[in-house]
Amino acid sequence: MLRILEITELIAAILLMVMILMQNRGAGLSETFGGEGNIYSTRRSVEKVLFKLTIITAVIFFGSAISIVYLS
Repeated sequence: MLRILEITELIAAILLMVMILMQNRGAGLSETFGGEGNIYSTRRSVEKVLFKLTIITAVIFFGSAISIVYLS
């Protein structure tokens, strides 16, 4: 059980790093890949999904970290 939690934490950490780096601060995801920038923008489809997945991955990461400490 502990080994599964360690693997889950490692995968969540890698995914969390990738997702955070994809969220370019001050710019939308479309600007990251060469789109035009607006002064005011809201989160749209892909950006919104990426934002929610980042939150879910962070919760999984912290949950697995707390579980590992508790089981150790």
